Amino acid sequence: MASKEAEFITGDLVLEDELILQVGGVYAPAQGDRVIDGTAHIVIPGLINGHTHLPMTLLRNCADDMDLFTWLNDHIWPREEKHTPETILWGSYLGLLELIQSGVTTFSDMYFMQEQTIAAVLQSGIGAHIGATIMGNEGETRKRLPMLRELHASWQGAQGGRIRIDVAPHAIYTCDAQTLRIAAELTEEFDTAMHIHVSETAKEQDDALGAHGMTPLAYLDSLGVLQVPVYAAHGVFFTPGDINLCRDKKVSVIHNPSSNLKLGNGCAPIHELQQSGVSVGLGTDGASSNNNLNMMEEMHLTSLIHKGWLADPRLLNAYQVLAMATREGARALFRDDIGTLEPGKRADIVMVSTESPHMTPLLNPVAALVYSAQSSDISRVFSSGRAVYESGDFTTLDKEKICAEAESCARALQ
Repeated sequence: MASKEAEFITGDLVLEDELILQVGGVYAPAQGDRVIDGTAHIVIPGLINGHTHLPMTLLRNCADDMDLFTWLNDHIWPREEKHTPETILWGSYLGLLELIQSGVTTFSDMYFMQEQTIAAVLQSGIGAHIGATIMGNEGETRKRLPMLRELHASWQGAQGGRIRIDVAPHAIYTCDAQTLRIAAELTEEFDTAMHIHVSETAKEQDDALGAHGMTPLAYLDSLGVLQVPVYAAHGVFFTPGDINLCRDKKVSVIHNPSSNLKLGNGCAPIHELQQSGVSVGLGTDGASSNNNLNMMEEMHLTSLIHKGWLADPRLLNAYQVLAMATREGARALFRDDIGTLEPGKRADIVMVSTESPHMTPLLNPVAALVYSAQSSDISRVFSSGRAVYESGDFTTLDKEKICAEAESCARALQ
């Protein structure tokens, strides 16, 4: 898939070190250290999960079928207080297994005890935007500034540039005004981007209108926050004015359809955002509100719900959705080195088998990827040219040990 439009190339894909060297044509096998037969496969860029909370895998299936604030206040936050570095580590490992198995080579995370998640990511070999997470009032935030600066100084650019530290204030309802201003200042200081929940629920929207006389996004703009690059998770209740703000400021949006639907929050105006030229990526949210991290499922659902929601089968076609998980997902995270298969880009590559009955006949490869393919069709995943998943086996992670340790840790949080 090329960077500007759907393009299908039959030929060789050549990797050299961490980068793509050649797309298409013939490359003499003798010149390569390893040759992989791609017959009966579609090769696509690694998928990008733009919003998740990785260690929340340990809270999967513990609180379901309720609204966001009941879910958070009565079930999730009390359990999160029991987290230890060990539970964060094994929850992160478990999440990485899911991400890799569904073709993800880069993700953006917002959680705490970030160094435990970073340790797991380094072992896995894939890329991550790790959030320097901020919650609370100004006094609490200022006390944490040295730790946040140390996190950035220690890990920004690690793993050959695959680890990036973004500033991640949780939301306007968990951060006071001055904390949000500090987060923007820190984003500018780090020369990075801000990751924040915005307009996820009707309550958040109504509370902001009542307290500030404006929407959550407009409130952030009034504080000067939108002067830095921001990727906003959810945007379910974005108004036409919010969409214009996204267009005019450095704001991209991460769409999380499964989580939004499961929590009864609704459906974001993705078509309108895209029509306005706003970059929109895809995310799973955490595995306790989804309840999985399967990006193949998010692609499928994204296309279906918007066609049904707006009663127009032409909306969010298969190519647009695939782009949201790849090229547009990279743009949403303010990245230009991933998301497409082009010479010079990072060799983040997913091989999808077309041999299963549900992938036959292969009349339209993009339609097959979005409407038919399952994560079980993924046969190989490469991150920066390194194989991290091959023929059902994880090459960098011990699946059996991780699942056993994660099961034990999850019990400790109940």
